[in-house]
Amino acid sequence: MRVVIALGGNALLHRGEPLTAENQRRNVKVAAETLAPIALEHHLVITHGNGPQVGLLALQCAAYKQEESYPLDVLDAETEGMIGYLIEQELSNRLPAGHRCATLLTLVEVDPKDPAFDKPSKPIGPVYSEDDARRLQRTHGWRIARDGRRYRRVVPSPRPKRIFELPVIELLVSRHVTVICAGGGGIPTVAKPDGSLIGVEAVIDKDLVSGLLARELKADAFIMLTDVDAVYDRWDTSGARAIRRASPHVMRGFAFAAGSMGPKVEAAVEFVEQTGGLAGIGQLTDAQAILRGEAGTIVSQDAERTIFWERQAI
Repeated sequence: MRVVIALGGNALLHRGEPLTAENQRRNVKVAAETLAPIALEHHLVITHGNGPQVGLLALQCAAYKQEESYPLDVLDAETEGMIGYLIEQELSNRLPAGHRCATLLTLVEVDPKDPAFDKPSKPIGPVYSEDDARRLQRTHGWRIARDGRRYRRVVPSPRPKRIFELPVIELLVSRHVTVICAGGGGIPTVAKPDGSLIGVEAVIDKDLVSGLLARELKADAFIMLTDVDAVYDRWDTSGARAIRRASPHVMRGFAFAAGSMGPKVEAAVEFVEQTGGLAGIGQLTDAQAILRGEAGTIVSQDAERTIFWERQAI
């Protein structure tokens, strides 16, 4: 069975946790322990977020002179290599010697006229108090938006159109290689009139890219792992309910936050509608149970009714 699993940036680096190499490696070890059994049993493709990591690099670059700062597409590439290296190493340490893994830098085409460039919405970097966020906004000209009870920088997040390395990914999967790719949504790239490619200032949503990848690979299952146990209706209210199972049509009737759960649900719905496969959303440690349809939020065409868990949001 072909399985695409998207690791959320906050599943690899917990919310509010210091962005140190030690913390990231410790969290990647947990991810590797969870994913290794799936890699042994299925054809596994792993994608991952980079919101906290790319935001940290951008914050570091802000200390340079403006002409010395690196653009977001280059920072996207740096984080894709860094996180991919950690995942590949820790996963390889838990797999038999003959099982091969490969990390692939992935260019993703976006439309330079995408309206997202005029309306930044993708949160990156650490969370800030309101005072700190306003100070950074004044100092660096960043766009700032509320993220829960705190604030984060937001950047353009155009929709993915095409994954340039798709034939290479398909080849590796067909040779039973566990592939780590499209990290952080891939490297945002536009094609110039002469056919040459150039990177652009953006961070593509990794769930939408992962959904596109899962559809193009004709995956049987598409799982998004994050730092919450399920998708919640009326999140962050006293009446919050975890959605256990629902059809794509029903999921489209709920409203979810545009910068966080919204893209995950959209990616899940599009995958199920176009492939008939199973999509799941939940926490990292439940990955195997989600794949079996026993945990998280399951989106499938055969969901005859919507099932809620009788518990409150955490």
